[in-house]
Amino acid sequence: MDKKLATLVLEDGSIYIGAAFGAETDAVFELVFNTSMTGYQEIITDPSYRGQAVLFTVSHIGNVGINLEDDESQKPQVAGVVVRALSPLISNWRASLDLAAWMAQHGVPGISGVDTRALTRKLRDGGTMKAALSTKGTPADALLQMAREWPGLDGRDMVMEVTCDEAYHWQDDDGSKWVRENAELRMQNAENSSFSILHSALNVVAYDFGIKENILRHLSAYGANVTVVPANTSAEKVLALKPDGVFLSNGPGDPAGLPYASEAVRQLIESNTPIFGICLGHQLIGRALGGETARLKFGHHGGNHPVQDLRTKQVYVTAQNHNYTVVPETLNPDEVEVTHLSLNDGSLEGIRLKHRPVYSVQFHPEAAPGPHDAHEIFEPFFEAMRERIANRD
Repeated sequence: MDKKLATLVLEDGSIYIGAAFGAETDAVFELVFNTSMTGYQEIITDPSYRGQAVLFTVSHIGNVGINLEDDESQKPQVAGVVVRALSPLISNWRASLDLAAWMAQHGVPGISGVDTRALTRKLRDGGTMKAALSTKGTPADALLQMAREWPGLDGRDMVMEVTCDEAYHWQDDDGSKWVRENAELRMQNAENSSFSILHSALNVVAYDFGIKENILRHLSAYGANVTVVPANTSAEKVLALKPDGVFLSNGPGDPAGLPYASEAVRQLIESNTPIFGICLGHQLIGRALGGETARLKFGHHGGNHPVQDLRTKQVYVTAQNHNYTVVPETLNPDEVEVTHLSLNDGSLEGIRLKHRPVYSVQFHPEAAPGPHDAHEIFEPFFEAMRERIANRD
């Protein structure tokens, strides 16, 4: 039986023909490339990719199938998947089904057999592009029109498409055991850790802007009772929960499209509550402080981004997934300390406030399957919460 064809068209008119897999449908999106060598399930289920399709630079995808433990959310979040080669077989003891069947179940189309190296170079040289993909035979000229007419992500609120409907308490899931075992081992080997794992639980309110479940697993493993709240929850309602600290999650799209979130973060900062932000949460802190955000040429998507801590000169290899960045020149240096920078392009990767217990990073210290260099980034958040409790008592 002949394989069905898929057609991918970029807004510049480039056309790529390959083999279709996953769902039989049309999709329009922003196309980004990801340089991770492993973890396609975590990538595909990351809510930060809402409105985007992922081009995998690794040449071979699908060989370990899909399991029930590694999701970052309850379903695939990407609009499409582009790969060089899709494995015809799966071989992993944890797998419950194959990638193509899983994508088909959730309405996500894919295309394989395209020159992903050339396509990645095009995106690096020309920047992130809008694109359309068909796995059901839609002509290329119609796909080009779809791509060019699509409004894109700038200024849009994508967060309300992925946030939870109502507040809930996080309960450890099947994937939590891997994080908890790693955390306990790390603390056993640490001489001066401030963590008190599984003791003196702290109450953390986590904003769900598209939160990755592995972040919740880390907060729980390191001693937090976590209440997750929708993205549009007011600062007043959060403070009424009497949190020891507030976590601001990752999420999709342009932070400039979330004025309600920036205002809530501004009020929380003024309350002197300890705050930790990752990715979009970092950008929202920047905007709450009066800073500006800007689009990167082709974003940071992958598991091999070097970041330097300017205070210790330590370099972390980090996982990242974002298209926007905080512009450091727009932050007040009397109030804000720049703590981390990207060694690839010099963009801002971390800040802390000089007079309040607030800090954030652009990268993902909780990354699964890795790298794990930056797990310690959670530590100051717990230090700030315990110090606040000690001062209050």
